[in-house]
Amino acid sequence: MPKKKLSVLKRARQAEKRHQHNLSIKSATKTAVSKVRKALSENKPDDAKPALFKAVKVLDKAAQKGVLHKKTAARKKSRLMRQFNKLSSS
Repeated sequence: MPKKKLSVLKRARQAEKRHQHNLSIKSATKTAVSKVRKALSENKPDDAKPALFKAVKVLDKAAQKGVLHKKTAARKKSRLMRQFNKLSSS
């Protein structure tokens, strides 16, 4: 049985609200990254470039908000950039 103190209930409400907010940000990052990967797999560098810039922006914002660790965001951006550069150079 959960505790019934007001402060505990408020903390539970805050945690749920933050959880929902973080989920929406994580979902946006996954969507942006998948759009880049899809464009890269179809060998369309013209479509991949704007999607890549959008994904970088979303990942940076997620890291800034604390939803993703900054090194996790950097690793994801690095891998996307490496794939994009490999496609555009060939």
